[in-house]
Amino acid sequence: MIDSARLAGLEEKLGHKFGDIALLKRALTHASADSTASNERLEFLGDRVLGLVIAQKLHHDNPADNEGSLALKFNAMARGETCAVAAEAAGLAEYVVLAVSEAASGGRRKSAILAGVCEAVIAALYLDGGLEPARAFIERYWEAPLKSIGADMRDPKTTLQEWAQARPSREAPVYRLVKREGPDHAPHFRVEVSVSGEQPETGEGQSKREAEQAAAAALLARVRETS
Repeated sequence: MIDSARLAGLEEKLGHKFGDIALLKRALTHASADSTASNERLEFLGDRVLGLVIAQKLHHDNPADNEGSLALKFNAMARGETCAVAAEAAGLAEYVVLAVSEAASGGRRKSAILAGVCEAVIAALYLDGGLEPARAFIERYWEAPLKSIGADMRDPKTTLQEWAQARPSREAPVYRLVKREGPDHAPHFRVEVSVSGEQPETGEGQSKREAEQAAAAALLARVRETS
């Protein structure tokens, strides 16, 4: 459990004084520490609040973009990996309440856990103070990712698929789950991707999708170096 002094320090970082501090405590509680009072329900709500704020921001800042371009940028900004980066930037990792075993296994640096606590904190800010505190948090910690987005926002799997399709001698990428380990609430995946005529590459992540994207990115990086 986090003491009041530490919570006050986090409130200062978040720029919001909670009327109901229990909301913040719950937002920081991972299922490994307390399955009945974890942050999972808050994650669900925070994901939707994040989506609204990001969609509004992209709609306002990119008046020339069509729906498809906006959707690609939205997906890049709302995915778990970006949430995890924002959680790191906000310093949330040190406040997450984890089971001793989860903390010992590096849980404070796991992408899925960081993404979840970030979404839960967004929900806590929204429930306690309305949309504006949540918006302020998102605009602060998504500022760098939003500035980094470019014209081509295709994810690595899509890019690898298009690379293979553009070469008649290559078949579509094939993804194979090599290994799944860890508990259900914090799994770790290793995936291999292969394209005919190329050596396969592997990727790892806290979800199967994340591992597939990492594998595709690794293969893309290699074929680009040799092309």
